[in-house]
Amino acid sequence: MNATAYGGGMALHPLRLLLPWLFALVATRDAAASDALTDALARSAANRSQLERALATVPGPQKRALEWLLPHAPTADLATLDGEFLLAHVDAAWSAWQSAPWKANVDEELFFDALLPYASVSESRELWLPKLREICLPLVAGESDPGRAAVRLNQQLFAKLKVRYSTERQRADQSPSESIASGLASCTGLSILLIDACRSIGVPARFVGVPLWIDRSGNHSWVEVWDGARWRFTGAAEPAGDALDEAWFTGRASAQSRDDPQHAIYAVTWRESPLDFPMVFDPRRPRARAVDVTDRYAGPTQPLPAGHSHLHVGLTGRDGRRVARELLLQDESGREVARGTTKDERFDANDYLALVVPRGQLLTAIVDGRPIGAFRFSEPTATANSTSTRVIPTVSWEIDASDVAGQLEEFLHDHELAEVAQQPFAYQPLSAEEVGPIALRLIESFDADLRARERASFDARIVEAGGVSMKFWYAVYGDKPARGRSLYLSLHGGGGAPPAVNDQQWENQKRLYRPDEGVYLAPRAPSDTWNLWHQGHIDPLFQKLIAQLILFEEVDPDRVYVMGYSAGGDGVYQLAPRLADHFAAAAMMAGHPNETRPDGLRNLPFTLHMGGKDDAYDRANIGRRWKQLLAELAAADPGGYPHEVVIHEGKGHWMDREDAVAVPWMAQHTRELRPTTIVWLQDDVTTPRFYWLANPAPAAGARVVAKRAGNEVVIESAVGVQRLAVRLDDSMADLSKPIRVRAGATADGALLFEGIVPRTIATLTRTLLERGDPRGLFSAEIVVDWPTERSR
Repeated sequence: MNATAYGGGMALHPLRLLLPWLFALVATRDAAASDALTDALARSAANRSQLERALATVPGPQKRALEWLLPHAPTADLATLDGEFLLAHVDAAWSAWQSAPWKANVDEELFFDALLPYASVSESRELWLPKLREICLPLVAGESDPGRAAVRLNQQLFAKLKVRYSTERQRADQSPSESIASGLASCTGLSILLIDACRSIGVPARFVGVPLWIDRSGNHSWVEVWDGARWRFTGAAEPAGDALDEAWFTGRASAQSRDDPQHAIYAVTWRESPLDFPMVFDPRRPRARAVDVTDRYAGPTQPLPAGHSHLHVGLTGRDGRRVARELLLQDESGREVARGTTKDERFDANDYLALVVPRGQLLTAIVDGRPIGAFRFSEPTATANSTSTRVIPTVSWEIDASDVAGQLEEFLHDHELAEVAQQPFAYQPLSAEEVGPIALRLIESFDADLRARERASFDARIVEAGGVSMKFWYAVYGDKPARGRSLYLSLHGGGGAPPAVNDQQWENQKRLYRPDEGVYLAPRAPSDTWNLWHQGHIDPLFQKLIAQLILFEEVDPDRVYVMGYSAGGDGVYQLAPRLADHFAAAAMMAGHPNETRPDGLRNLPFTLHMGGKDDAYDRANIGRRWKQLLAELAAADPGGYPHEVVIHEGKGHWMDREDAVAVPWMAQHTRELRPTTIVWLQDDVTTPRFYWLANPAPAAGARVVAKRAGNEVVIESAVGVQRLAVRLDDSMADLSKPIRVRAGATADGALLFEGIVPRTIATLTRTLLERGDPRGLFSAEIVVDWPTERSR
């Protein structure tokens, strides 16, 4: 690197000064490797003797490979793989590496991570390497370039093996033998097969995928191969001519964003990484580690301004691990030259923050408002040994950065998730890039706890909350969409009657409706009172039930619906406005609202079906009044109160199933959990949270109207409220800039808060535990006191 550094840049120190540090680093690394191997043997449980036998007999040159592989293997594999399998695989992988014509361009670290592994993700473990090598070597005979070899394999292998893409495959993550035996595979299975084929001939390859395309059309998997200098991509069984980095999904991939974990692009890695690969093809399968590679698929770069160059920047903590921090570069006059967020261990080791900076100027690097170093550089000078690829200068500094994610991981090892928010590290500010992986880790902990505590009762079809139990029944219809199944909560009628009557109503409700897709669930009311479905115990029961269905039946949290008939319709009238942020839509059939009002339905699609002759309790006339009321609310609030009210004239309390059209009507809608406008009216049963607002002391009749736009939140009105919490995340506002919270609908409203709002583990944890909604986490929170005079 042609650079002069001040206050950083270790490469500029005399070598003799680095020798003690290098010796210490090697000693530390070897000790860590020994500890990791000891831990792996401990995790192997009863299978330990198999692993120890393999370690004792592995040939000398291959021993280091096996000693690396075992600590990085999944625990489930350590407990099941036999020593002969491991010895045979390591020997074959070692031979493939050593005999590859491009071996000089594949270092040991790359061999360990992308040639040595015996699996990509969660496929069945099998000794695929020798057989595939026998098939693949003739296909690439005479090829001396690893990228070209991978292209030739992709062009010929699938036709030779008679394997093609099909949705009729047995499972997504098939092993090579499973795909070859059936001749059918998903994009995941095809990718696994191509990766293993590449590795069999010594081409480093890895599994890549996106959990959800930016247009929400589904997920996809593909392959990255090492061309001798860098990672390149290709679609398995869909080569784009003779080139890498060309595929049908190239344009789509360039639009993805790592700001949202579900829209990021991940590559599987076997080295240590804080990220998991999102197993959207089957979340129940064992998880693999991953690195974020989204930035490498971004759109084309702009031409460099005159006198400027590319620069790569990295930051490390005192433990030597890379950290993500916002970094600012200033010139000698204090003018901002470039800004960006550095890459941490979630990214490839050679994946740096890329900036464009002026040449020849003295630049100062600033993190958290503090200068950490300075440097000046010019273009790299070509040498006789340089390649045609331009080398981008790289500079890195060490900073004092606490490993918040590491502290969380260590704490969760021995403590409950509920205790996290009480720890000091939970209040350390997080970067935007840290939030996603930490949120996923919290959700993983929540799911593990829920699985351990609730699986047995769920299988018995009983849910319990606050000392109240509720039985339920469900059936699953249709194919599961990529984002998960829909859930329909269907509430039976009956009410103040003997248990046998309500039992019969429950049986009727099981057969009353059938969605084309989704989980159709009919709960049995916990009581036999007239107000079956709108007592205080119902809310926590439904919250827990939804959380269980999300985990155990892969329900999409954004496609949960509530519906009910007769007394069940009474419940929908009540539950829909007060629990609106739980549902994507609601359908009320033949019920009575009692005292409830529709204010809270502002962001919840609501359909009402009533027989025109349903005169008991004046239900028909009340249905007509609600039709007019909802129309008036929608007209006064554009974009709010989506609804459809149908009065089935000539019908009585029983509508001869004409109301079943409500099911496909609801299915059109997806939950909006972060709307720009909220109308929150507390019922006689109160709730402490509604969308992105929370009230620590909810009172019946309290009413709040709040709006947000960009970095400003306006509480237009708040009656019966003393304190409010405003929850935010990076999808709602730019949290790197100040947030303003004002009281009143006009611009001169009282300023309740202005400032930077930190993202914290505490807020993520609390908002997860409130309801167990994996998409209902918020990372930042502002608590404001409402002016007393405004409460009247």
